Formats: sequence, C-alpha cells, structure tokens
Amino acid sequence: MLWLALHLPLLPLEAFCATLSAQDAARPVALVADHRVIQVNTAAAERGLRPGIKRATALVLAAELLIADSQPHHEAREAAALRAVAHAALAFTPMVCLHGAQTVLLDVQSSLRLFGGLAALLQRLQAALVPLGHRVQVAAAPTALGAALLAQWHPRGLGDLVGGRHATVLPALQALLLQAPVHLLGPGREHWEALQGMGLHTLADLQALPRTGLARRFGENLLDELDRALGRQPDPRQPLALPAVFDSQLELFARADTTDQVLHGASVLLARLVAWAQARHARVAAFTLRMLHERSRQVLTPATELRIELAEPALDAAHLQGLLRERLGRLELVAPTLDLQLHCSQLVAGPMPNGELFPTRSSQAEGLTRLLERLRARLGDEQVLRLEVVADHRPEHASRTVPAQGECASAVSLAPATRADAALPLHHPAWLLPEPLPLAERDTLPMLQGRLLQLVSGPERIESGWWDGDAVARDYYIAQAHDGALVWVYRGRLPGQPGEVTWHLQGLFG
Repeated sequence: MLWLALHLPLLPLEAFCATLSAQDAARPVALVADHRVIQVNTAAAERGLRPGIKRATALVLAAELLIADSQPHHEAREAAALRAVAHAALAFTPMVCLHGAQTVLLDVQSSLRLFGGLAALLQRLQAALVPLGHRVQVAAAPTALGAALLAQWHPRGLGDLVGGRHATVLPALQALLLQAPVHLLGPGREHWEALQGMGLHTLADLQALPRTGLARRFGENLLDELDRALGRQPDPRQPLALPAVFDSQLELFARADTTDQVLHGASVLLARLVAWAQARHARVAAFTLRMLHERSRQVLTPATELRIELAEPALDAAHLQGLLRERLGRLELVAPTLDLQLHCSQLVAGPMPNGELFPTRSSQAEGLTRLLERLRARLGDEQVLRLEVVADHRPEHASRTVPAQGECASAVSLAPATRADAALPLHHPAWLLPEPLPLAERDTLPMLQGRLLQLVSGPERIESGWWDGDAVARDYYIAQAHDGALVWVYRGRLPGQPGEVTWHLQGLFG
C-alpha cells in the first residue's frame, strides 16, 4: 500500500480568511487563543508577528491587525473546508479518510498506474487543490499513520515530494520516523513534559526503552500508535462517504451590503462545489445560492434565492462564477447578507469533452451555448428567445418564439446534417416581414418602390387555416427587384372587394 497524507497546517486561519473580503484579506491577520498568537498570514509575518507572542504585542507591531479568536464553534467552518479537500482527493482514489482535524489520507496504490506514476498523480492533485486556497504539506508512506506523521513533521510541499523526499518502502519509513519528535504521537503530546524530563525526544529514544515499563506508565495507546505508524500493526481505515447532494454554508466575517461582496464569498462555495462534482465524475447542471439576511427591526427578512441553470453542464469554476456574477449584477439586496448557502443536486454523469486543437462543430456549439447562458443570466430567461418550428404551411404561423433554455441545448449541439428535416425549403426566405406589405400593381404585376417586379418562380399555392378562423388562399412567387434583390410576394386567391390590393410582400431573401 502507498498512502498520501495531505496536512493543512494553517487550516483554522485559512478557513477564517475565506470569509473575508478581498480588502480585509490583504490586512495582517492573526489567529489567537488564550491571548497568544498561534497562526499568522503572510502580511502579519512581514510585520514581525510570530506564533507564541502575546496578543498585546501583536497589536503593537501591527495596529491594523485583524484578530480571529480560535473558538470551539468555529470547528464546523474548518470541517467544511477540510471536507472540500477530501472531495478533491476522491477524484483520484475511492479510499480517502480523515485523520484528525487537519489531515486527509489517500490510498493511491491502485491509482498509480492510471495516472502514470506518483509524480504525475501529485501534479494532478496539486492542480485540483489550488482553487481551494490552502497551504498543503504532503508526504507518502506505506502506512497511513506514517504518512500523516511525516506530513506534519516535514513542512514541505508538493514540489519537494515530487523530487523524491519521501518514504515509499517500509524500511525507509521506519528509519525516517525514528528520527521524528515524540510529540507527533497523540499520547506523546499528552505526556510531553514527562517524556522530556526522562530525556525522550525522538521515537528512537522511545523505542529503546522496555515496552512493559512504558505501557505501565504512559498507557498502551502510545505504543499502539507507534506500532501502527511503523507498520508493525494493522491500521484499518473507514473510507469517507461522498454525499449525494451538495450543501455547504459560509458565514461571512462582515455583513455583505453589495453583490460584489456576496460574489467573493460565493466563489469559495463554488470551488467546493467543483471539487465535489469532480469526485462524482460529473458536471454541474444547476445550482442554487441562498443569501441569509440580518434582521431588520427584529423582523426576519426571507432568504434570497438565485437558481442558476446551465444550458450545457460544466465543471469550470470560472464559468459558474461568471454566470453568478451576471445574475447578481441585476439583483438588489433586500437586506445585508450574513450567511451564504450553496445547494446542488443536479449533475450530469460523464467525463468532460476532450480538448481540441482546431475548432469543430461541437466546440463552436459549446461557445454558442455559453453565450446563451451568459445572456440569460444577465437579461433573464424571458428576454432571450429562440425560434421554434411549427407544423403549419402559413408562413406567419410556421414558427414561434420560446425561451432559449431546456431543449435549446440539444438543438444547438446537433449538427446541421441531422436537422435537415427542420430546415426551411430553398424557395422560402429566412426573413419575413412582421406584417405583409401591400403592393401596387400595373398590368396585373406587382410593383415595389415604383418599379415593376419580375416574377422568376412560382406560383406556390398555399390554402390553409380554415379550422382556426384565419384562412388563407394565396399564390406565392419569387420576384426580382430592379437592383437584383430577390423578394417573396403573394397574390390572394379569394374574391375581395373591388379595388382591394391583391399583391403583398411577405419576405426577403438574404
């Protein structure tokens, strides 16, 4: 077996920073517990802040410091961020489990051949984790606990691991772990002061002592954990179950008064949505964003919901964010937003289309589909229409406008050759006038702009509509104007009043 451990050392701080606006995220931020700094971001580190200093000292070094208190009720926020990392890992192997509150374990032995080896798998994994915005320490080992301890001990990233600084065989793991500090083990942290007093600093020091005495003084758990890390005892793990429906919530640090602030928080949820959909090897067909508002004069404001439906299922976070931006751009918030919820239950199974070097009909149709999606998001479904063919011989009744959604996606993706039955006849124009234009006539021939039209084809007789009270009886001709343009005209066949116009212009050939 070969396990990968993904350790997120700054997860509590990163989970807090994900709720900040772009302006606040650029400020120095520190995570504080018991009036001492435990984690800092890059901007705070540049000001000289380090873990372990007092809260008052940190405020002296950075007056504009943004302080996040480490409290138990924030564990749900951190757990949601860790689950997103686990979902991203599930796209590479079904054996993914959580280890503690900041580590994800993957058994990748059966996936190495599929992804072309460990180095190639790590590169793909790195690309999947980048949108989530976490610092990740990675280690590989033949035991799950051994990989977790290595990832926590060595602060190295994916690039170092690809270079070969890891233990893929059991003897190498045992030799490396024996140099690790005792406090990496769970019981070792509990008895750290006592172990230090006895001169036990590394796992090698611990292993050199009689096991019976250690078990009697510090308990069996310390030795059991050591044996599982070194591969001397089995270490069964329960794989993480992927939920069938995506539901994630984000509590904003400050109330969002504008849709731009809402979009910034929603981008975090969209990155988690894409990770979940990738784990299910599917694409997103629709999702719903709910904005929970603050109370106004002790009156609870109903949540605002935005449902985004895609004409073509996608797995591109930037595209999903673009559609959401268009919808939010024409939305006026009824009240400041405090929490965001993202829900998705509509997926389309199957891999993404293959990349193409040159444009094809399918890629061009995909571009048109995305254009329609953006237009619908910006203008509304009722403002983006398409023509639909109707089985009626009368030209003014042969088509109708319907919203450009639903079956529009399948219509766009079909090749022209497969829709020959729905194409217009060659002798019918594509452009029809809103209403037929009466034409003057001379010597029984129609006139356009004071000049006679030359009939070049026809007649085509259409008699229809007697069943709905809009009966027509016409003879259609293709005529040529003086400038060479072709037009579509007809002459009524039903007897009319004396002097009634019988010739009409119906359409233009383009």
